Amino acid sequence: MCRSIGYFTGTLLMLSLLLLGCENDIERINMLTEQSEIPILKSKNIEVIYSDSAKVKVHIIAPAYQSFPDVERPYDEFPEGMEVYFYDDSMKIESEIRADYTIYYPQEKLWHATGNVIARRLDNGDALNTEELFWDMESEIIYSDSYTRVHNEENILYGKKGFKSDQNLSNWQLIGSSGTINVQDEE
Repeated sequence: MCRSIGYFTGTLLMLSLLLLGCENDIERINMLTEQSEIPILKSKNIEVIYSDSAKVKVHIIAPAYQSFPDVERPYDEFPEGMEVYFYDDSMKIESEIRADYTIYYPQEKLWHATGNVIARRLDNGDALNTEELFWDMESEIIYSDSYTRVHNEENILYGKKGFKSDQNLSNWQLIGSSGTINVQDEE
């Protein structure tokens, strides 16, 4: 009889510990899989075209896309990077931006690109390199507070505190600039 009571007590103790352990695991799983942290939409190899008056203005290409609309600050994520092409009125590509990782905040119409960001103007060959770039679609400007390098045919310039430009890179300025500028002598 004593042996049965000891066995029964031991079994009851084991079941109690097991049930308590399961409760914590369920809570932990619920914390890890909150609805807001799961993308509502996932896609591969996407292309997005923004147009105005039937004219293409921006073309976006990305290998992967995820949408998180149910978080405090809703966003779309491009975890494998993206390429963005800006067109002029005659439908020719004017400039392009490439990045390793990008997030878009649709409520603010703000893009945040990071990792090996390269922006180029195709007509003159100006190329801008930085690790972080913001593109404000509403005001049509791109900018950064991160170290930036601009390279063109003749010069390499540095913006130690970033840059600011219109989205087609035709009017850029470096912040905290330095560099070497080649000037031709007049004869």
